[in-house]
Amino acid sequence: MESPVQPVVSQINVYPVKSAGGFRLDEAEIEPWGPAGDRRWMVVDATGKAVTQRERARLALAAAGALPGGGVRLSAPGRADLDVPVPEPIGAVGVTLFGKKVKAIPAAESAHEWFSGHLGVEVRLVHLDDPATRRPIDPDFSLPGETVSFADGFPLLVTAVASLDALNALVAQGAHPHEGPLPMNRFRPNVVVDGTEAWAEDHWSRIAIGDLTFRVAKPCGRCVITTTDQETAGRGREPLRTLGRHRRFGTKLVFGQNVVPERPGVIRTGDPVRVLD
Repeated sequence: MESPVQPVVSQINVYPVKSAGGFRLDEAEIEPWGPAGDRRWMVVDATGKAVTQRERARLALAAAGALPGGGVRLSAPGRADLDVPVPEPIGAVGVTLFGKKVKAIPAAESAHEWFSGHLGVEVRLVHLDDPATRRPIDPDFSLPGETVSFADGFPLLVTAVASLDALNALVAQGAHPHEGPLPMNRFRPNVVVDGTEAWAEDHWSRIAIGDLTFRVAKPCGRCVITTTDQETAGRGREPLRTLGRHRRFGTKLVFGQNVVPERPGVIRTGDPVRVLD
């Protein structure tokens, strides 16, 4: 009898600036609040409110590469690259993310000007200087003391190749088949797993990736960002139309799982993924 396929990590992705493009890694250091360097920067408007692809789809066209020491190299079509160093941890300002205040450090003026020019509206770039204390995870889904970066709510997002294949099959049967097949980057995961059955992640409570273990906190409710082509910033109707028909969990349209690391360490592409509970 043929043995079942061992699920493995097929992608590891880090997004240094929330809602901007990121990059793939062969291995990533996992800190208590997420992959090292992931979503430690965020664009905010003149009032300090977070600006994401929900409001400004053109953020998809801005990419952030990693520089030594935690800085970022910003790039976008038609704009000169800009290296932004980590600011000194002084002069913290209050910014707002999903209605809650977070302290952050403003980047250099040149970074504000770069993003304002790219988006065509006045914005600023801020840095999360102390992820260990600044932003607790929702207490309904966390243990005491757990924190998160500027990610939507949890340290890591895990998705599965088989589930995307199943979703794309449903898109092909729906009202907007021309919008598919959708690439995985619509969902902006940190970790992509290959070798599972479709929707197997719905039943995970605790998993191991390589030598590290992770608590599965809750399914990931999806928003309009998933309808945004990450290469062009154009919007469509999928996958939300299909998720609404086939993947509605309560009030949420679900794809992927939010997970919390149980200890720091390193994960690598090709690491085995095991379901513990």
